[in-house]
Amino acid sequence: MKYLIVIADGMADYPIESLGGKTPLEYIDKPSMDFLAKNGFCGMVKTVPDGMSPGSDIANLSIFGFDPKKYFTGRAPLEAVSIGVNMNSQDIAFRCNLVTFREENGLKVMDDYSAGHISTDEAEKYINFINDKIKLAGISFHKGVSYRHLMIWKDGKDDLDLTPPHDIPDRPIDDYLPKGDGADFIKGIMKISQEVLKDCHLNKERKKNGKKEVSSIWLWGQGRKPSLQSFEEKFGLKGGVISAVDLIRGIGILAGLKPIKVEGITGYIDTNFEGKADSAVEVLKKEDICFVHIEACDEASHEGSLEKKMLGIEYIDRRFLKRVLDGLSDLDDYRILLCIDHPTPVKKKVHVADKVPFVIYEKNKKLNGVASFCERLCDERGFYIEEGYLLINTLINGDYHE
Repeated sequence: MKYLIVIADGMADYPIESLGGKTPLEYIDKPSMDFLAKNGFCGMVKTVPDGMSPGSDIANLSIFGFDPKKYFTGRAPLEAVSIGVNMNSQDIAFRCNLVTFREENGLKVMDDYSAGHISTDEAEKYINFINDKIKLAGISFHKGVSYRHLMIWKDGKDDLDLTPPHDIPDRPIDDYLPKGDGADFIKGIMKISQEVLKDCHLNKERKKNGKKEVSSIWLWGQGRKPSLQSFEEKFGLKGGVISAVDLIRGIGILAGLKPIKVEGITGYIDTNFEGKADSAVEVLKKEDICFVHIEACDEASHEGSLEKKMLGIEYIDRRFLKRVLDGLSDLDDYRILLCIDHPTPVKKKVHVADKVPFVIYEKNKKLNGVASFCERLCDERGFYIEEGYLLINTLINGDYHE
């Protein structure tokens, strides 16, 4: 049996008035998702345990089959694994966003958590510039993808209260600056970054080209080096992980999965959907399991763009899922799990911890599904997995409950 896990980041939503009280999933025509739902096993799953933040780190650990309450040490160290940054047990990794502020009534406001979804090539110049300008003992910066980068604090402190920048769109930043042991040091680094970036040649070039300037680095998601059991040890399975996001690649690598390089993947609406589909099919023809993470809907939701979110759903359905189903047609047996890590409602622009829909489709096995893949019908189906990390057991064991 082959297994494909498709994670549509942030695709779940709330009913929207302009859509006639439907969610984007209910409203849009999505024949591939609905085919899975009609012929598969549907339900709801809680990926974020009570008391934990509804971040992609927590939720995706659950989807990969690891209890976040046991395995979560922070987001940034998972990304460090993907980037290839070596950490010892005393090092602290921080996610380092390139962000844009704007001034309102004399206050700095979080204008864009992604500096206009800066390209990786441009971002690398900024990270090199920051590494050259910020010379502090034990501090180093490491390039990631687009706006997502890392800072390592050797022998640092992690008892800090730090806020993800995508959680505070259009809000003054003063109330969300670091708190806790070591906060003054972290705030100092962020302040230095603002001083060296102001009027730097890189920002002048972006401004000339009509792009958003990088106002500051924003540090969050701190943690120590993690450890996970491999899929080969846990399930006797080998495979790969496909994602433009270092967090997902890091979880996969720690679980013994091979990170698959796909040209043109961005973690945004302009990603290479077809390339992801073709690569997933190729992995499954050689190996046992493949995880594919698609970020587009989450980024659209953080922007508050219903139009881009709807387009993201359409692209996942027509450009990715249809291509995957066609590509897997000559395999004798496979199962597909389509799931969502967490809702990111367009109106809220932030993650929420609500349960999310999933569907498991198995070739050659007709299951009692629902008419359409959406929050309402999957919930009405009545099957609920409260401990999200057990969802993958349901997939692999095939213990569906009719």
